[in-house]
Amino acid sequence: MMQNRETKGMVLGFIAIAAFSVTLPATRMAVREIHPSIIGFGRSVVAGLIAALILFITQQRRPSVAQIKSLVIVASGVVLGFPFLSAWAMKSVHASHGAVLIGILPLATAAAGSLRAGDRPSFGFWITAFLGSAIVVGFAVIQGAGKLQTGDLILLIALLAGAVGYAEGGRLARELGGWQVICWALVLSLPISVPMFTMTILKHGFSASTPVWICFLYVSLISQLFGFFIWYHALAIGGVARVGQVQLIQPFLTMSGSAILLGEKLDLITIGAACLVVLTLLLGRKMNVRNVTTATESVRLRRTFQNAS
Repeated sequence: MMQNRETKGMVLGFIAIAAFSVTLPATRMAVREIHPSIIGFGRSVVAGLIAALILFITQQRRPSVAQIKSLVIVASGVVLGFPFLSAWAMKSVHASHGAVLIGILPLATAAAGSLRAGDRPSFGFWITAFLGSAIVVGFAVIQGAGKLQTGDLILLIALLAGAVGYAEGGRLARELGGWQVICWALVLSLPISVPMFTMTILKHGFSASTPVWICFLYVSLISQLFGFFIWYHALAIGGVARVGQVQLIQPFLTMSGSAILLGEKLDLITIGAACLVVLTLLLGRKMNVRNVTTATESVRLRRTFQNAS
């Protein structure tokens, strides 16, 4: 039964990552004409207003105080932190370059999951995760002529923020529901995102070509809202650390999007680094990941059943 849940989580995780994969290329295309802060806060505003409407129509019960605290962590990571920082990073680095850096997400997600979601990855799992991350950092240094670029550092911070939001959201989705988590997080962010979005528009304006508008709608509706419906459900049923490893496939998908949307050329170093990173996914998939929270819940349910009998 557990294996079936894990497999389902991996499949849903892949679908969600495929939906997220064009986020960096779309963002880079958008910041060519629109100020990065408008993209960073604007996508949260559009998604947040739709999320508020969904919650109102479905008459969802309000989260508890403890759940609101967790939602603040989710919002800080995936609603405010990652969108804002990644938009600024895409101003200075190519999306295909950023695609390889995304490979560090599984390690960061696994680390956050071990702290917040009750995941206990095996030693072998950590070895493969660190190996993949070392390849990512090495690639960034080579591309930066021996040092990390400013855009690299901004994107790495954005990815760490995203990983924390992923792990906390995956944990909370077990009790609140996957789509409810992102919707409530977006709504809680509106008091910050709306004023910041408004002030940035007043200062920099908001005019763009049709392709850029399409990219803006993509990062608002898919990257910031509906993609999370699937992603958080996948993390909840398959485990944060395990399903988080699916993110290692994202570099290939993002690089493809970069080539199609932006015409970025892919060199052998970029492709080779992505291949090596994905190989670590295949190794990590074979390593054991135990979820303490799930195990504890199983024992509790079994005892409850025995007492009832």
